[in-house]
Amino acid sequence: MSENQNLQKSFKTRDVLAMAFGSMIGWGWIMLAGEWADQAGMLGAILAYGVGAILCIVVGLAYAELTPAIPFTGGGVVFAYKGMGYWPSVFTGIATVLAYLGVAAWEGPGFSTAVNYLVEIPRIGYLWTVQGSDVYISVCLVAIIMSVIITAINYFGASATAAFQTIATVCLIVVGLIFLGGGVFLGDTEYTKPLFTDFGGFAAVLLMVPSMFVGFDVIPQSASEMDVPLKKIPSILIISICMAAAWYMLMILATCLSAPSDLRAEAAIPVADAMANAFGSPVWGKVCIVGAICGILTSWNGFLYGSARCLYSLANAKMMPAFLGKIHPKHKTPSNAVLFVGFISTFACLLGSGALTWLVNAAAFGTVLTYFMVVLSFVFLRKNMPNLERPYRVPAAKFIGTLAVLISIFFICLYLPFGPSPLIGIEWAMVLGWIVLGFILAFYAYFKYKDVTPEERASLMFRKEE
Repeated sequence: MSENQNLQKSFKTRDVLAMAFGSMIGWGWIMLAGEWADQAGMLGAILAYGVGAILCIVVGLAYAELTPAIPFTGGGVVFAYKGMGYWPSVFTGIATVLAYLGVAAWEGPGFSTAVNYLVEIPRIGYLWTVQGSDVYISVCLVAIIMSVIITAINYFGASATAAFQTIATVCLIVVGLIFLGGGVFLGDTEYTKPLFTDFGGFAAVLLMVPSMFVGFDVIPQSASEMDVPLKKIPSILIISICMAAAWYMLMILATCLSAPSDLRAEAAIPVADAMANAFGSPVWGKVCIVGAICGILTSWNGFLYGSARCLYSLANAKMMPAFLGKIHPKHKTPSNAVLFVGFISTFACLLGSGALTWLVNAAAFGTVLTYFMVVLSFVFLRKNMPNLERPYRVPAAKFIGTLAVLISIFFICLYLPFGPSPLIGIEWAMVLGWIVLGFILAFYAYFKYKDVTPEERASLMFRKEE
């Protein structure tokens, strides 16, 4: 039985675009847009996102060529296996799931914070304090319930996932346009000063860019579930990056026009309070939060979806424990993988909003590791498999490949101890702990399925449609 018979083809063009864009636009901008402006200045923050978008587009070109050329579930996992072999593929999968789950993990606390802005949640059952933020059972329960719902949506079918993603993305865009209109027509340009701060502030914002753009690479994860011509995939992928870049830059502009820096700095949810200030009523802050909740849900949904498909791809090829590769006979989803990542996302709800920065930075590091492995795969495949059928071929491939590798190394260096904004101890613990766990599972599978030949494994990973 082919993989395409196992996994349901449910994604039309609009669904693929909504999946990628909605995954990129989550909760982070609501909480951090004001901080970005304070660190780099309004134009400095916008420039950081412009530079970050260009860098991501260069990396995205590698995805644009590889996705229609190797259109199988797993994205970077299958690219790395094709280009570099077994263990590079395993490492790519571990890094990818770190990136996706790191983003999904902060959506739960973000959802509780958003709901609390609309209707105050009673503080009942104190658990602990994380980075100065008290964590309560009652607040966690709100996030846990939504995590279970998102997991269930992913469990019961790709068509439900696609419909949910598209509707929530449209609602997010509508609210964002209202906010932008309020900032432009009701705001004050005096609020935008200073326009620039210094290079340190610019670098600090640029450091967060990878985690804000992670999401376009969900497109390759859905390759076997797309009902889209292969030749359209590259344009959808690049368009999604451009849409996200435009969104972030416009939301920074709207935030800076809508409220003075002191209000943004003191606000519990800066963008919502900025919108309320621009329109002169706290009701509009709540309207903003409705859009923010849509962003949370699209990102949460997209990354649970991508995480499960990445694990499924490895497990289906006997490179992770086989139970993660099970396809539900009725719903045609990788049900066990969905439950596994759903459990981790639900558990992360207990960390509270204080862990936001830790999770953002850990996810961002996983993202740049994934980018590095994918662009290496692109370079190796161009050299070793020049005759591979490529519906889309990147022009000036050697130059683009080299540039993409250098960009990926640059992003990795930002997080290292000698970089301008290195990861701190707890963030390194998250990254290394996940990598160790991933390799424990991978080594278990390696020895358990040692009788599987390379040819058999390749046939599992690259199943052809019958």
